[in-house]
Amino acid sequence: MVATESLNVLESTPPRFSAEEVAAIAAELFGLRGEAVDLGSERDQTFLIEGGGAGGILKISNTGEDPAILDLEANALRHIERVDPELPIARLRGSGTYKGHFIRLFERMHGRSGARDLDDEAVFAFAATNARLTLALRGFFHPAAGRDLLWNPGQAARLRPLAASIHDAGRRQIVERVLDRYAERVLPRWDYLPAQIVHGDFTLDNVLVDERGRVSGITDFGDLSFGTRAGDLAIDLCSILRVGGEEPFRTARIAIDGYRARIPLEEEELDLLGDLVSARLAALVTISAWRVERYPENAEYIQAWDVESWGLLEQFDALGFDTVAWELGARQPLVPTDELVRRRSAALGSALTGLWYRDPVRVVRGQGVWLYEADGRRLLDAYNNVPVVGHCHPRVTEAVVRQTRALNTNSRYLYEPLVELAERLVATMPPGTGLDAVMLVNSGSEANDLAWRLTTAATGHSGAIVTENSYHGVTTAIVDLSPEEWPEGYRPEHVETIAPPGSGREVDMAGAVERLDERGLGLAATYLDCGFTSDGIWTPSPDEVHAIADATRAAGGLVVADEVQAGHGRSGEHLWSFAQYRIAPDVVTLGKPMGNGYPVAAVIARQELFDRLKAETEVFSTFGGNPVAARAALAVLDVIEDERLIENAKRVGEELRAAAQDFQIGAVRGRGLLVAVELETPERAERVV
Repeated sequence: MVATESLNVLESTPPRFSAEEVAAIAAELFGLRGEAVDLGSERDQTFLIEGGGAGGILKISNTGEDPAILDLEANALRHIERVDPELPIARLRGSGTYKGHFIRLFERMHGRSGARDLDDEAVFAFAATNARLTLALRGFFHPAAGRDLLWNPGQAARLRPLAASIHDAGRRQIVERVLDRYAERVLPRWDYLPAQIVHGDFTLDNVLVDERGRVSGITDFGDLSFGTRAGDLAIDLCSILRVGGEEPFRTARIAIDGYRARIPLEEEELDLLGDLVSARLAALVTISAWRVERYPENAEYIQAWDVESWGLLEQFDALGFDTVAWELGARQPLVPTDELVRRRSAALGSALTGLWYRDPVRVVRGQGVWLYEADGRRLLDAYNNVPVVGHCHPRVTEAVVRQTRALNTNSRYLYEPLVELAERLVATMPPGTGLDAVMLVNSGSEANDLAWRLTTAATGHSGAIVTENSYHGVTTAIVDLSPEEWPEGYRPEHVETIAPPGSGREVDMAGAVERLDERGLGLAATYLDCGFTSDGIWTPSPDEVHAIADATRAAGGLVVADEVQAGHGRSGEHLWSFAQYRIAPDVVTLGKPMGNGYPVAAVIARQELFDRLKAETEVFSTFGGNPVAARAALAVLDVIEDERLIENAKRVGEELRAAAQDFQIGAVRGRGLLVAVELETPERAERVV
């Protein structure tokens, strides 16, 4: 079966009025006098009436046309004019009947049709105008929009009976392959695609363009119907592809960019876009062959785009329709894991941390606490310390996407997200700390590096104290403050280490300070990861941590609280882990989880410390605090608060530690979702990891 309405219109004999008759009709019905010039049409007649001031476009409808469809067009035009009055649509100026035909007079618009010489900017603008028209129609409804139009990509399955009209067997087989693929890939997912009333024929033949190639008039609304956005875009792309020259896919991708500048496309739409383009091309050549058999006298008009359409279909068939889909945005199939491992080793620097899992964890998506491997297996992510509010949290994802669409720049410009985030972070600092100023950077390493510059500038000293297996970052300055990363036998002269408090061993702050003084360095800063995450996750008493802070200040140094790994509520007690020890650090650094995967970090300190650094130099981070990063960080703070994630970390952490103790595999300790299990041998620990 093929669409009934489509066949009624396509099988009805088109109107055949002469130019002289049309001029008389225009004068009789609309009082518009002037010469009539035939503009050509497939199933109707369309004439330009020259004269009567601006003139007009007279359209004589096929007798098979349903009056409800004409009402659909008229109401749609009024809706578009109301919603987006700047869109260059041909407005309806009058209507009537003549010898059983519906006659409509439209505003004359200026420009040229059938353009085949659009540059990249014009291609982008052409598709953007299509998207703008789609947006204007988004809230429009009409009962007649449920029509079945045979050339709509959604009707491709109904083309099979018509394919017999393609007499070339090779070409007919190409169309059949397109239809087979359509049945396999598109039909099962069709109802998942975003749909609305769409223009249905936004092509270079149905618009006028100005001297710059920009759309100056949208002249034909005869294919309005309820359809998918992706199918409507596919019609646009077919028109663009046919004039894409030697690089049709490059041109099509520029058009897709133009459309997405107005309407983002969902993954499902991009996955099927290539097949919808192929289906549209198949519809054009199949209907053309079928129509020419019936109306050979109109063959020139009917077959106007056949050469280009067949050329594309033959090119697509030779390339493979999978390749076409990928060229237009579909997801490519995953390469085998062993091949990806080989490519990783070949392409990435050998200094990159290796894949230490016995079987590489090949993840393709994440959701909440879960990671999904390529084979569909679901893994509980108990290791990752970045997605603090869960993988792909919709609030964070949407914040990033919305801000990316609006603006992303750097902090030399004035914009709200940066200021709002700084104020919000200051407000989270415990009362009495005096922490009142923020600098935004890109990573925890960069934050700790900037903290080092602040402390050395403020104290005039160059020595540091860190816990003996701590980790604070990868910059040249901060890797020296990260004993976990030191090669065997390496110990920077300006760094002293102490045992982590709570470990039961002596914390010899006095000795560390004395050794720095003996070398003439003095103490600039003591860095404390208050979760002691790289030292074994210890839970000292507040007095033990206070003693370290007091000794630091007595030596003229400053306390840096590194919250990169332990912050953002992970301890299950406070947003910032240092708060559980009731200390007032001089500098606080944030990183990893701050943007839930988006790179953003921060240094929070007293304004006076930034003033001391400014006296020596100004600091600027190109991407630090950019609007998108700031929006991500703000969304993270919102989710932590709204979903009560600090309390959740406490509850789940208690359950996790109790369960780990039941296994009786070693000492269990920690706070919140910072949990350590101490294993008796390095070999066993390595196997567990």
